[in-house]
Amino acid sequence: MDPIIAASVAVALIFVLLALGTPVFAALALSGAAGIVMVENLAFLLNRLKSFSYSTTATSTLTVIPLFILMGAFAHHAQIGRRLFEVANRWVGHMPGGLAMAGILTSAGFAATSGSSVATAATVGSVALPEMRRAGYDPALAAGSVAAGGVLGVLIPPSVLLIFYAALTEVSAGKMLVAGFVPGILTTIVFMLGIRVIAGRMMPRATLAPRSGWAERLSATTRAWQVVVLFLVVLGGIYLGLMTPTEAAAVGAVAALLMLLAELRLGVMPAIVESFRSTITTTVMILFTMLGAGIFSYFLTLVQLPQQIAGAIGESGIPPHAVVALLLLAYIPLGMFLDAFSMMVITLPIMFPTVQHLGFDPIWFGILCVKMCEIGLMTPPVGLNCFVIAGIDRQTPLTQVFRGAMWFVLMEMVTVTLLFAFPQITTFLPDMMLGR
Repeated sequence: MDPIIAASVAVALIFVLLALGTPVFAALALSGAAGIVMVENLAFLLNRLKSFSYSTTATSTLTVIPLFILMGAFAHHAQIGRRLFEVANRWVGHMPGGLAMAGILTSAGFAATSGSSVATAATVGSVALPEMRRAGYDPALAAGSVAAGGVLGVLIPPSVLLIFYAALTEVSAGKMLVAGFVPGILTTIVFMLGIRVIAGRMMPRATLAPRSGWAERLSATTRAWQVVVLFLVVLGGIYLGLMTPTEAAAVGAVAALLMLLAELRLGVMPAIVESFRSTITTTVMILFTMLGAGIFSYFLTLVQLPQQIAGAIGESGIPPHAVVALLLLAYIPLGMFLDAFSMMVITLPIMFPTVQHLGFDPIWFGILCVKMCEIGLMTPPVGLNCFVIAGIDRQTPLTQVFRGAMWFVLMEMVTVTLLFAFPQITTFLPDMMLGR
């Protein structure tokens, strides 16, 4: 069959299977397998599949994923999120919208111990939402702020999504992790400024926390030492070239386990068992998604579709920055129906060669991709973070959660625009790092 026709049929088959409720990894694998059969034959497909799962997943780089997930699970059970919220509340709780700001700061801090957006939203939501409800906060803004804070979990290192991008594109995992730090801080600042403006208009009667003195703030801050230790071990070790990302993740997981043991002492085994269980479940999901994506990507490589698209765009005369902007905008409708991992595995086999062909920094483009995936975590009808918050806060309907999150989608677009216009915000830190 003609390669272009085969590619069109395979892509269409993905969306048909997804509409029928097929898991994303299976839809990708089946579509890729069907495409390979159309351009080659069944014997060729079976021969390629013999060792495909092993060669795709049996790499030392991917051990970073379960280790970072495990570190976040240990940190969650060690009550680090609750302690962080208390510290953040001491610093900003007296301001209009201060509790929502404290939730954002807590999300940023917990993101430095966990690479998961859902885990960050769930941990911070369980702590911050009851406090905001008691203070008379607008339910939509309260829920939306926590859902938005959760997206920092996939940007501030250690981020599983950044590692996933590095694995799919074969760029430096260490540089991807380091590159997420400054954009993560920028996102946190934009969120907090936005809350300050919105809270002054929407919640003039919300109860403000009493202003804490400097001694109280500094005393509370010292109780959040675990986050500082984990952050320095992981990102500091990678940045200074003392450890590879895999080694840093392993050391971080052990450090988080020791913190959990020190915090709980008695009754620690259920927390450890639950941490391992959630780590295994999430890791298996990610690896199966990679397998499905790998089969489909192999088919696209076989028919040379990414290279043809990249060449056609390069010869079209469209300004390169306009091309990248259009590629990024494609994530908005995709984010309404797919999770972040699925969006990446579907789009990157086509987008990444195009971006490389145009001469853009793959690290910069990777951060922008993650930012657009963040928006998908907050947009209806499948905004995963909003569903998590609605499940925690039964008193706030899902529609209100989405309504509150829309403010933060606008803030995300502001941040994406800044990162797009000034690539140095993303690239200057990884360019100076000593490790790889």
